[in-house]
Amino acid sequence: MSVNSTYLQMFSTVTEAGELRLELLEKETPTPGVDQVLVKIEATPINPSDQGVMFGWSDIANASSSGSGNTAVLSASVSEQGMGVMKARVGQTLPVGNEGAGTVVATGDGELAKSLDGKIVAVMGGGMYGQYRCVDAAACLPLLEGDTAKDGASCFVNPLTALSMIESMNMEGHTALVHTAAASNLGQMLNRICQADGVELVNIVRKDEQVELLRNMGAKYIVNSSSDSFMADLTDAIEATGATLAFDATGGGTLASSILSCMEAAAARTPGAYSIYGSIKHKQVYLYGGLDTSATVLNRGYGMAWGVGGWLLPNFLAKAGLEVAARLRSRVANELKTNFASHYTDEISLSEALDAETVKRYYAKHTGEKFLICPQKN
Repeated sequence: MSVNSTYLQMFSTVTEAGELRLELLEKETPTPGVDQVLVKIEATPINPSDQGVMFGWSDIANASSSGSGNTAVLSASVSEQGMGVMKARVGQTLPVGNEGAGTVVATGDGELAKSLDGKIVAVMGGGMYGQYRCVDAAACLPLLEGDTAKDGASCFVNPLTALSMIESMNMEGHTALVHTAAASNLGQMLNRICQADGVELVNIVRKDEQVELLRNMGAKYIVNSSSDSFMADLTDAIEATGATLAFDATGGGTLASSILSCMEAAAARTPGAYSIYGSIKHKQVYLYGGLDTSATVLNRGYGMAWGVGGWLLPNFLAKAGLEVAARLRSRVANELKTNFASHYTDEISLSEALDAETVKRYYAKHTGEKFLICPQKN
């Protein structure tokens, strides 16, 4: 296949003057090494984790764009506090984009690399917001016949996160889950696989229409955090499911603490379970997102058997091992158009992703909305 000698890739820079710049730079197209392949990227999603690198602590509400097409630049100011938080990256030009999919257009001479020639593959390896990406052949997930790059663009972050949540539950001896921001693309995936696998799931949302969305998907336990009866409803759902493990996408505020309180209240309903030290069953909340950037507040009233910690997909997969990771990846490929199907609010080009008004739309991170960048689109 013909390959352009140069290509465009998106980079994010925080300058010493307190400005964030998001722009497209022209790069020389790399030649794959022995065990590498060159992928022509055709679709790559904008995930919340991508936005952390793209925008950091900049003021996106007042961002502006200059130039047009390939010369477009998004600029946003960074506060003194933000500069302090991002001190380690000041002056660095960072590639962005965690995952994507496209066609293998060149390969090295290694056996695995050559076997992927011409195939559509999904990749997670950073720097995906570009027209080409050179990666190790072993990092590629070949899609099944008939699946497109758009089908496979979100193969890794959401599907593997949802599967790994259940894997964590099993590894740590829990039997049911609580999940926040549950109407998101990830939350909907988690609902589908929990129903398929017979895992009880408590969904926390914040709007009535999100309750209805999940109910129409067949979700059994849905609680609305904006309801006056939220704590009572959550306690009832946790008692019914026996959930002692939660994954919280919000990160800040008191939600993690409220979940632990309801887990403790549910456990206290068991006859003879009272102890001044609380229930003996360990209750765990993992913070895996940062939709709420305020401080995490814990109002300790849930005994002594509890924990709150961070959870990151790459760290979990490294801990779980290659065999588990391969099993999860295989399931994603086989169920790409069913349990792991992603739906997108809009499809945009690389340059459109730098338009200030478009940025404000996808930066809002509205539940259920997801944008797809198509790097080959003019």
